[in-house]
Amino acid sequence: MGGMREPLRELVNCGLPQALEVMGERWAFMILRASFNGLHHFEEFLSELGIARNILSNRLAKLVEHGILKRDSCADDRRKVEYRLTEKGFDLLPSMLALRQWGQKYSVECVENPVLVDERDRLPIGPVSILAHDGRILGPHDLWLSAREQVGIRTDGSHAEPTETVGRGDVVDLISKKAAAI
Repeated sequence: MGGMREPLRELVNCGLPQALEVMGERWAFMILRASFNGLHHFEEFLSELGIARNILSNRLAKLVEHGILKRDSCADDRRKVEYRLTEKGFDLLPSMLALRQWGQKYSVECVENPVLVDERDRLPIGPVSILAHDGRILGPHDLWLSAREQVGIRTDGSHAEPTETVGRGDVVDLISKKAAAI
């Protein structure tokens, strides 16, 4: 990455150390994966994950405290508790998928079964990518760190404005965009 250099000693003003404080250990990710797979009850997590009861209790409390899971009484039995993903929890899905794909790519013994597919056509999902505001796939050499007050100012001094944004379910024709740019 070019441009500025991040102040690596300043842990307070960076999202990565803050995220790692909440999610930076194996069981938090395993509980999150189980939640994405539809588990909601303490006993389900306990039996499916093979985690110690005290560790599970601690990790669930931490995920609830940080707003990743919410803790609610069951509608049919008020004595039972359900843990459900919040919007903040669902926002971790791309990170989970990126880590999963990285693990599959670099693990010799990893053979994915079941395979994660797109619901519409049932083909495997593509690799998680870094996208520009207009949907272009970016690589490491396309990334640049900029001071907040310099965002949108090109090297020639002109100002850039977002042309379009890409939302959930949008299809971006990257081949046509690339051809038009040439």
